Amino acid sequence: MGSLLVGGLVFLFLSMATSIGLIVRARLPDHHLNAESKDAIRLATAVVGTLSALALGLLIASAKSTYDNAEVEMRTAAARVLLLDRVMAQYGPETDNARQLLRELIAKRLSRGWSAETTDEPSAKALGEYQDIEAVQADLRSLTPKDAGQRSLQTRALEVSGMVAETHWLLVESGKEGLPWAFLTVLVCWLALLFATFGLQAPTNPTVLSILLVCAMSVAGAIFLISDMANPYVGLVHVSDAPLQSAIERLGKP
Repeated sequence: MGSLLVGGLVFLFLSMATSIGLIVRARLPDHHLNAESKDAIRLATAVVGTLSALALGLLIASAKSTYDNAEVEMRTAAARVLLLDRVMAQYGPETDNARQLLRELIAKRLSRGWSAETTDEPSAKALGEYQDIEAVQADLRSLTPKDAGQRSLQTRALEVSGMVAETHWLLVESGKEGLPWAFLTVLVCWLALLFATFGLQAPTNPTVLSILLVCAMSVAGAIFLISDMANPYVGLVHVSDAPLQSAIERLGKP
């Protein structure tokens, strides 16, 4: 589900909860909303409000951590790709085919926004880059070193190519995690309860209604950020692929 859609649904849900509170307020007898009743409502909802604030803070911190980790992974991937290319260049012209395959691998990944899918939806077949990295490793294994220096470079290239492959599969596994939807659903229900009590106690004037809508929009914006940052390679708030764009310009050069 898209992050904007999630945020929009949360805003709609909270607005409906506020409206329900306003409708119920108009139908309740006056003694149900006297000073003592309002104090009891505030005390009860203070517990839910505290839990909601803690849960929202935890989700934001978790999404930010996911985003920061993805940013580090992007820079690390770019550094490893460049290192692999330079090690193969030092080996000699025998690695030209492997270097070209490596460049094509990065170009394919960038063309799809560095997302975590491993299969192509129309054909349901594995995406080509997952065979490409194995092809690079196969080319490296087929090399016949002429001296100790080339043997050392071959070993190093295989080691770095293994780390590049590991980065791809870590991306795939992390891409399967996504949002803790059960946790998020409970949080939205808590927030809806809070906004319903706001409507229950609020006077029906334009100023109060506007403030409540702005608050609902703010909370929906926070949920949108959580949803978007939990998928750091796609969406409006995504990790920049500038390190890999810079790396691909240097790949294949002597």
